[in-house]
Amino acid sequence: VPCIDLMGGRAVQLVRGRRLASSVDDVFGLLDRFRRYRWLHVIDLDAALGRGSNHALVRDLCACARTRVRAGGGVRSIRRARSLVAAGAEQIIVGSRAYSGGGVNRHFLQALRAAIGRRRVVVAIDLSRGRVAVRGWRTRLPLTPEEVIPELEPYCAGFLCTDVDNEGTMRGARLPLFRALRRLTRLPIIAAGGIRSRLDVRALARSGMDAAIGMALYREDHAVIR
Repeated sequence: VPCIDLMGGRAVQLVRGRRLASSVDDVFGLLDRFRRYRWLHVIDLDAALGRGSNHALVRDLCACARTRVRAGGGVRSIRRARSLVAAGAEQIIVGSRAYSGGGVNRHFLQALRAAIGRRRVVVAIDLSRGRVAVRGWRTRLPLTPEEVIPELEPYCAGFLCTDVDNEGTMRGARLPLFRALRRLTRLPIIAAGGIRSRLDVRALARSGMDAAIGMALYREDHAVIR
C-alpha cells in the first residue's frame, strides 16, 4: 500500500515522524505512479500534528485517485470523515481521536460508526516503545495494543499498525512485533514502519498482513519495491 504523506502541500517522507528525509512537489503525479496498487493511503501530517491542514488537497486526491483510498491524519470530527467519504475515500483512518482520557474514545467511535459505517473505519495503532502514541506520535499513552484492540474491534474494519520507532528508517520490518499484533485480532492489519524490501512485504503477507510503504517507494538510491 503506497503512502502519500502531506505536509505544506507536498508529499514528504519523515524519519520517525520528525526529520524530513525527502519531499515531492508533484503530488498529483504520484496518483499515476501508484495507480496499479489496490489501495493508496493519503495522510495529512499537518492536521495530525495540529499545525495546519491539507484538507482540500486530501479531498482532491481522493476524488482523482484511480485506486481505492484510505484517508487520514487529523480526522477528529464526524464532519471531516463524511467530507472525505463524499470525496471518494473508501476508508477513513482515525488515530488520536480514537483515544481519550487514557482509554478508548467509545463515544466518538460510536458516532463515527453510525455516520459512515463500520466497514469504512480503520483505527491507527501507532506504537512507540510498546505504547500507543497520539498527536502526531508526540504523546505516548499508558496503553498497550493488548489493552485497546479488543475494545476497538466493534467500531472498525481493521487496524493500521505503525512501528513509530522504526518509521522511515528502512531498517526492515520488525516482524516479531507485527506477528504479535496479528495474533491479537482477526480483523485485517496493515503494517507500517521500517519496511524496505519485497522480502518484508512477502513475510508480512505470509502472516496475513498488508504493508503500508513510504520511504522505500520514494528513495531513488535504494533497491526499492517497484
